[in-house]
Amino acid sequence: MAKKDTEKSKAIEETLWQSCDKLRGSVDPAEYKHVVLGLIFLKFASDKFEERKAEIIAEGKEKYVEMKDFYNMKNVFFLEEISRWSYISKNAKQDDLALKIDTALHTIEKNNPALKGALPDNYFSRLGLDKTKLASLVDKINEINTLEDKEHDIIGRVYEYFLRKFAIKEGKGKGEFYTPKTIVNLMAELIEPYNGIIYDPACGSGGMFVQSIKFIENHQGNKKEISIYGQESSPTTYKLAKMNLAIRGISANLGLKHADTFHDDQHKDLKADYIMANPPFNQKDWRGENELKDDPRWKGYDVPPKSNANYGWILNMVSKLSDNGVAGFILANGALSGGGEEYKIRKALIKNNLIEAIIIIPRNTFYTTDISVTLWIINKNKKERTIQINDRQKNYRNREKEVLFMDLRRWGSEYEKQFVELTATDIEKIAENYHNWQQTDWETTYKDVPEFCKSVHFDQLKENKYSLVPSKYIDFIDVDSNIDFDTEMKRIQKDFKALLKEEKESQEQLINAFKTLGYEL
Repeated sequence: MAKKDTEKSKAIEETLWQSCDKLRGSVDPAEYKHVVLGLIFLKFASDKFEERKAEIIAEGKEKYVEMKDFYNMKNVFFLEEISRWSYISKNAKQDDLALKIDTALHTIEKNNPALKGALPDNYFSRLGLDKTKLASLVDKINEINTLEDKEHDIIGRVYEYFLRKFAIKEGKGKGEFYTPKTIVNLMAELIEPYNGIIYDPACGSGGMFVQSIKFIENHQGNKKEISIYGQESSPTTYKLAKMNLAIRGISANLGLKHADTFHDDQHKDLKADYIMANPPFNQKDWRGENELKDDPRWKGYDVPPKSNANYGWILNMVSKLSDNGVAGFILANGALSGGGEEYKIRKALIKNNLIEAIIIIPRNTFYTTDISVTLWIINKNKKERTIQINDRQKNYRNREKEVLFMDLRRWGSEYEKQFVELTATDIEKIAENYHNWQQTDWETTYKDVPEFCKSVHFDQLKENKYSLVPSKYIDFIDVDSNIDFDTEMKRIQKDFKALLKEEKESQEQLINAFKTLGYEL
């Protein structure tokens, strides 16, 4: 896209956000994202409908313009007149505007089975929105031509922009529905989801799926060779995901309903070729004392502790992988070490040759936490093999006894004055390093780099009691002064102990001297 077009699109996103932000006075931010995104979806669906209607008329089939099948055959949602944006816009100044919007969304969902459970239900009326502000919002959205630039997906960009802005605004505890796009891009570049089944057990607003499809398109793949499965427990986030995917024409099976992945698995028999996930961090009391103890997903492992769901998520994903499946997922750093059941499960995962890479993500990357988190790569087939990816051949070496560690805490660029994101160049370099390490010619293309990466043999993991903390393995060197931090730290600790010992001896001599003089201390 030319710079001028990009700036124009960006201006649309920012202008619309500023207009929508005016709702803040009457609606909680956690609520009004559903208002805004519901209206954006309605405008987009209407524009697509009107475009298809014009095509039918141009083909000389005007008598069929109200027949649903002529829209469905082109993957366009059929809209009755009361569901069309022209009707909503024309009635924007009416007192019952909220009711009309609810009716429009309900009617669209009723007429299009693919949208079952996707759209807000009696949402606008229930919120009691200020009718003047709602009318102003409708007028502003009316200015967007959602089909203006099909190649660069303006409506998708607007939707993505809003998801990110809402996640930032809601912050800790409420922004879990959104994973920063650059992290999803990194995940896709690492696990390369070209074809087969993609699964996300905690899919949020569907960002993993959107970026997977974009990865395929950017690498000249065929998105028809991908099947998407996901699950989400929050009813409102479940709707966000369905709308997000519908806007982009992405077909997905998100289960029959919103449901908890542990207690109501919507895809029990699924075997996925790729898993991409950002499950909730450190969930407490995710199961009862005796609940799920005999769940088949833990077969061959200890039962994950009820005090923390991190290893429950890991084993859920391991159980869903196909024989050649690969998973990329985000977890809090606490999962890298620790004892009890987690230690036993982690040890078994390592001994079963499932863990391929552990990557520390920069701090302040996520809107819901300012801590550094970890990207795990689990691979069911780390053996030597050759696969065909589009027009290129990929030759894997045997990596069963190795794990690649990468530390990205010094990577990325600042934005919004409080967050960090990996740039496209960062992602390209990180992915290249990872894939070089995987290849049969790795000894000529890959090398351990201090403060960045280290290939670690199973024996060293065993020596460190199966800890997956990267700093235990990656060499840290001060490049400016060529100081090995590990060696220097040991020297400092030794000197400090000697100093303490000397101080203690001096105190004892002083006390003895006072006692000799007859003082009681």
